[in-house]
Amino acid sequence: MENSAMKKKKQVLLYYCVEMEDVARKIASESDSIILHSINWRSFADGFPNLFINNAHDIRGQHVAFLASFSSPAVIFEQLSVIFALPRLFVASFTLVLPFFPTGTFERMEEEGDVATAFTMARIISNIPISRGGPTSLVIYDIHALQERFYFGDHVLPLFETGIPLLKQRLQQLPDSEKIVIAFPDDGAWKRFHKQLVHYPTVICTKVREGDKRIVRLKEGNPAGCHVVIVDDLVQSGGTLIECQKVLAAHGASKVSAYVTHGIFPNRSWERFLHKNDGSEKAFTYFWTTDSCPRTVKAVANNAPFEVISLAGSIADALQI
Repeated sequence: MENSAMKKKKQVLLYYCVEMEDVARKIASESDSIILHSINWRSFADGFPNLFINNAHDIRGQHVAFLASFSSPAVIFEQLSVIFALPRLFVASFTLVLPFFPTGTFERMEEEGDVATAFTMARIISNIPISRGGPTSLVIYDIHALQERFYFGDHVLPLFETGIPLLKQRLQQLPDSEKIVIAFPDDGAWKRFHKQLVHYPTVICTKVREGDKRIVRLKEGNPAGCHVVIVDDLVQSGGTLIECQKVLAAHGASKVSAYVTHGIFPNRSWERFLHKNDGSEKAFTYFWTTDSCPRTVKAVANNAPFEVISLAGSIADALQI
C-alpha cells in the first residue's frame, strides 16, 4: 500500500508569457513532471497580437498550464487571447497561474460612478472556456482583499496560495531568528496574515488622520530590542512602510525589515529603500519580495536591502493539485 500512497506526479505542459520566462524555467527545474512549451508572441504591423501556440496538436489529452503576468493593460489582451484558446485544444485540464492579481486594490465602489476593475477582471477570467477536464484552475498568491475570492464565477476554481511559508523559511535562517517580531502596517494586513504567523510576537500599527495628514501610530505590541519584520501583501509607493519603520525604530526596534508578496513599485519607487553609500542610515535591514512581479525582480537584483524569494517551488507544487 505504500507505493499507492505515493501518488505518481502528473505531467504538466507549462506555457508562459514573455515576462515570466525566468520564473517558468525555475518552475520546470523544480520538477521533472513540468515540461515547458512556448508561444510565438508576434505582432501585426498595426500592433495587435499575431500569436501562435507551438505544439498545439501534441497537447491534446495533456494537463496544460499557463503562467501569466498582467503587469500592464498593454499585455493583458494578448495573454487573454492565449488563455481563452488553450482550454479549447482538447486538453485534459487547464490551469491559469496568475501570481499577482493586479487590479486587486480597486475592489471598492465608494461613490456612484466608481468602476470596480477587480470585479471586471474576475468576470473576464471567470469566462475562460471549460476544458474537457472541467473548469479552469486559477492559482493566485495573496490576493489583496479577501472578499475578492467571491468575485469569481463557477467556471473557474480559484486556488488562493500565499508566500508566507517562504518568508518563514527565510526568517528561520537568520542569526537573530529568536528575536523576530512581526509587524502589520494596518488591521487589514493583520486579518490577512496573523493566523499564518501565530508563533511570532506581533505588533500592529494603524493609520490615524490628523488634519489633512494620515499618520502611522503604534496600536499594540512592543518592538523594543527586536528585529521587527513588517508584513503586507503588496507595496506601491512604499510610503506606509517607511512611516511604519520610523514608528518602530522610535519604539526601540533594533532592526526593521519588510516582506511583501508583490513588489509593484511604480515609477521606480523601490529606489527609496536602497542602501546608499553615503553613510546615510540604512532604515531597512532586509526587504523581501517574491518574483510575482518580474519587472521589479530585474530592477532590484543585487541591490541591498532587497532579496527575492522565488515562488517557483510553490507553483510547481500547486500544479500537482
